[in-house]
Amino acid sequence: MNQHDPAVLVLEDGSRYPGQAYGARGRTLGEAVFTTGMTGYQETLTDPSYAGQIVVQTAPHIGNTGMNDEDPESRRIWVSGYVVRDPSRVVSNFRATRSLDDDLAANGIVGVSGVDTRALTRRLRDAGAMRAGVFSGQDAALSPDEQLAIVRASPEMSGLNLSAEVSVSAVSITEAVVSDDGDRLGRLAVLDLGVKQSTIDNLARRGFEVHVLPQDVTLEQVLAIHPVAAFYSNGPGDPEASDDHVALLRGILDAGLPFFGICFGNQLLGRALGLGTYKLPFGHRGINQPVLDKATGRVEITAHNHGFAVDAPIDGIFESPNGYGRLQVSHVGLNDAVVEGLNALDIPAFSVQYHPEAAAGPHDANYLFDRFAAMVSATQASTNSTSEENN
Repeated sequence: MNQHDPAVLVLEDGSRYPGQAYGARGRTLGEAVFTTGMTGYQETLTDPSYAGQIVVQTAPHIGNTGMNDEDPESRRIWVSGYVVRDPSRVVSNFRATRSLDDDLAANGIVGVSGVDTRALTRRLRDAGAMRAGVFSGQDAALSPDEQLAIVRASPEMSGLNLSAEVSVSAVSITEAVVSDDGDRLGRLAVLDLGVKQSTIDNLARRGFEVHVLPQDVTLEQVLAIHPVAAFYSNGPGDPEASDDHVALLRGILDAGLPFFGICFGNQLLGRALGLGTYKLPFGHRGINQPVLDKATGRVEITAHNHGFAVDAPIDGIFESPNGYGRLQVSHVGLNDAVVEGLNALDIPAFSVQYHPEAAAGPHDANYLFDRFAAMVSATQASTNSTSEENN
């Protein structure tokens, strides 16, 4: 393949960004979004939360460290398409086993390089994330009107449920990784809505035997493994299109299991508690998003990948519309005052909108896994104490 083959990114508003083909040739459709991370493109590409999206890298130089077999966050590349300005002509890292271009082509990811990604990002910030298509190979020869019609006929992200596309089809188990004097907390039920390997590793290091469950699991199947707690992962799609996952979570909360959710899991906890969700204009994507921890006043630099958010009052304590007691917003995004965390005061449940495992960095929010483990330990101690008193 000729690296100078023509390609073009077409937005649904008719904007066109010509460049050169990058990765596979052909046609791809998805929601155009931008990510502000300066590093970690391999973790971005393999994050299942990007399923259905054409990702624009705001960092101008991409691909210089190549690709390896140690850093993927899942079993494959999930982005629908990839847009960069200046792809590296050589790979310069001792851990690399192949180039980014080769991996994109091998995974069938249609991309485009040589694009003015700064202008494109400004367009998406002003107009919002929108449907788009990348056309190369034979599809580059289609007329502009034909390409635009194809883009406008594609589905919108609102109302889209992508969980079945990214979830495992069978249960997988990761043993707890603890020292000889460490605590083994028991089995953790993880609903895979697009879980990342770093999340599983972090949970295992806290003493959990991690059971990753398919997204269509039933409450009876969850309870059958006798979990000590439950966890909802990140993932793609519209939380308003995930009624079954919300119903499952309400069953988990009603059973008294401690719960921790991240990203998509935060939105689904919000819905389970009776709150609404809404689509952000262009979302938060990148590893440099400032978030305020309201309890401590500490500002954390965090990793985000979300286009939807929970609708809740930022200040004060309020009641759960679904009867789960008192709630409060625990974290707030400092760029736009978006809800970045929920804390239930009367049941053992909390969530954050960002990714505390933060593969590729930063690690300011890694403490949340410790907080979850401590909450589970405290719940176990309280349950054991109550049982002894009853006996």
